[in-house]
Amino acid sequence: MFLSPTSASSSGLFLAAPRRTGKSTFLREDLRPQLEAKGALVVYADLWEDRKADPGDVIVHAVRAELAKHDGVVKRLAKAAGMDKVAVGGVSFSLDRVGLGDGVSLSAAFAALSDESKRTIVLIIDEAQHAITSDKGNDALFALKAARDELNSSRHHGLRIVATGSNRDKLAMLRNSRDQAFFGAPLVNFPALGADYVQWFCERTDLPAELDAAKVLELFSRASFRPELLGAAADTLRFAFDLQPADVSAQFTQAVEAQIEASSHELLRVVHSLTPLQSAVLRVLAARGTDYAPFEANTIGAYQAVLQATGQPADAKADVPGVQQALLALQEKSLVWRAARGVYALEEASLSELMAADGLLAVVPAAAS
Repeated sequence: MFLSPTSASSSGLFLAAPRRTGKSTFLREDLRPQLEAKGALVVYADLWEDRKADPGDVIVHAVRAELAKHDGVVKRLAKAAGMDKVAVGGVSFSLDRVGLGDGVSLSAAFAALSDESKRTIVLIIDEAQHAITSDKGNDALFALKAARDELNSSRHHGLRIVATGSNRDKLAMLRNSRDQAFFGAPLVNFPALGADYVQWFCERTDLPAELDAAKVLELFSRASFRPELLGAAADTLRFAFDLQPADVSAQFTQAVEAQIEASSHELLRVVHSLTPLQSAVLRVLAARGTDYAPFEANTIGAYQAVLQATGQPADAKADVPGVQQALLALQEKSLVWRAARGVYALEEASLSELMAADGLLAVVPAAAS
C-alpha cells in the first residue's frame, strides 16, 4: 500500500516513538529490507548520528551517496549540467553540484535516479525533527517536497518519504502548519516492542535458567520499553560466575531496576549541576511544555519566582540576555532542543516526568491564563 501511487502516504509518513525503543533498528533491519524486497530503492539519512553536522548537509550527502552507485544517473546529471560526458576537457562532473542551490537540485537528482532505476524511491529520515533546527535543514525539506511532487507525477516512478522522531511534539512541527513542507502528512505513534520481542529475548539470553516472559514484560514496561536496559541487565548476570539457576529471576529483576535507576540518576545528575538560572529556565520549560514562551513577561516572572523559591539571593535576576545564555548552555548539555524559528522543547520528553517526580517542578508558578 505504501508504494502505491494512489496511497495517502504519498505525501509522507511520520512515525513518532521515544528514543532507544528500537525505532532505528526497525528502520534498518526490518523496514528497509521489506521495501527493497518489494522493489523500492531506499535512501537512508540519520540526522542523529553526527549531531555537529548540519541536518541539511546530512540529507544531501545521503542522496549523493546513492547517486554515486548509479553511473547512468551521473551521466544524466552531467548532461543536464551542460556536459556531454562525465569528463570533458579535464573538467569532470562532480556530485558536489547536487544539493541546495548548487546547480543540480534534489528534485532533478531524484528524477534522474527514478528514471534510470525505474523504481519507487523511499527516503527514510531518522530523527527528522532535527531538520528544522537549521536553515539548510528547512531548505532541504522544501526541496524534498518539490522532489516528491515531481516524482509522484505520471512522468516518474514515485518518491515516498518516511520521517521518524523521538518526540511527537517536535516531529509534528514538520507537518502541523501550512508554512511547513509536509503540512498534513499523517503522523502516527510507532508501536512499542511488546510480548513477541520479550519472548524472543527470553529465549536468547543464555542464562543458567530461562526467564519468565510475563515477568520480563512487566519489567520491560517499567523500563519504558527500552531494549538496551534488558540487554544490559542480562549482560550483568552473564558475568556473575556464581549465579545459580534458582536466583536468575530475582537477580535479573534487580539488574533491570538498577539500570532504570542509573539511567534516571544520570539525567538528574546533569540537571542538579546546572547554574541557578539554567535550572530555573529548564524547570519552567519542563512545566509548561508546548505553551513555553521563553521571553514573555509572564515567563520571565516565572524564572524569577523559581530563583526566589530555591533560595537564591534577592538580587538574583532573570533577564532576556541571561535567559538566552542559559538556553544556549542547556542546548550544549543536550537538555534542550531548539527549532530554527525559535521554538524550544526538552531534548528528552521523559525528562519532564523525571523532574516532576524529583520535586523540581513544584516551585514553578502556573502560566497566566
